[in-house]
Amino acid sequence: MTTSDTPFGVRLQAAMAEHGPLCAGIDPHRGLLESWGLTYDLAGLERFTMTCVEAFGGSVAAVKPQSAFFEVFGAKGVALLERALTDLREAGTLTVLDVKRGDIGTTVAAYGEAFLGEDAPAPADAITVSPYLGYGSLRPAIDLAHATGRGVIVLALTSNPEGASVQHARGADGRSVAGAVAEAAAEDNAGARARGELGSVGLVVGATVGTAVADLGVDLPAMGGPILAPGLGAQGATAEDVRSVFAGALPQVLASSSRDVLRAGPDLTALRDRARTVAAEVAGITAT
Repeated sequence: MTTSDTPFGVRLQAAMAEHGPLCAGIDPHRGLLESWGLTYDLAGLERFTMTCVEAFGGSVAAVKPQSAFFEVFGAKGVALLERALTDLREAGTLTVLDVKRGDIGTTVAAYGEAFLGEDAPAPADAITVSPYLGYGSLRPAIDLAHATGRGVIVLALTSNPEGASVQHARGADGRSVAGAVAEAAAEDNAGARARGELGSVGLVVGATVGTAVADLGVDLPAMGGPILAPGLGAQGATAEDVRSVFAGALPQVLASSSRDVLRAGPDLTALRDRARTVAAEVAGITAT
């Protein structure tokens, strides 16, 4: 796998302009497979996954497989995940692998090599990472992503209620944890911003976080990278929520939708049409 000459942020910006700012999820949990009339086993997982790949490939800006739902099936599940990543890449569609890895030293470096490295079996275009061992602990993965033209998307303000106890906390300098993460990402995106490009270090900020962005002083426009925003649709966030949460950062928002799109399956055409419809709806919300 060769290094990309074009940074992830630039490729993502182009894909969002072409297809709309939607990241379609592939979340093959038991309930979804059974709602499609599939068995919750490797055969059902394969049918579900490859239907999604065929529906979304070439149709949306990015696709986000949730690694855990493949890992639960062991080595054969991981092999299927790698097949999906490879097929989506061949279809020209960006992938954000939702793995939320976070560690220190050689371990986080190894996670980076596994998913972003030149010799990775099936690298993603970007991965989600957790900064809660300190943003600096992610440095090996961030540096590798920059070197290979790939990206990382860092958890900042997540939609689960438990997240606030960590993410809203303030340090001795008065900065919130989420604000400090955003400022660190802004430093990593400084070069891209100077070139007028979208950076390759993004943040996960839920569309359901209410006034937290403003209350905590998180400067999303200055961060300069993509904002992966789950929560629109099935999780309850409305178009007005998206406008109020992200305000001046709307052009950076890549809305993530899983259930709202996946419930259109198992019919492939209906699934593809639903993804395109949601992408158009999100484009209307994020237009400035």
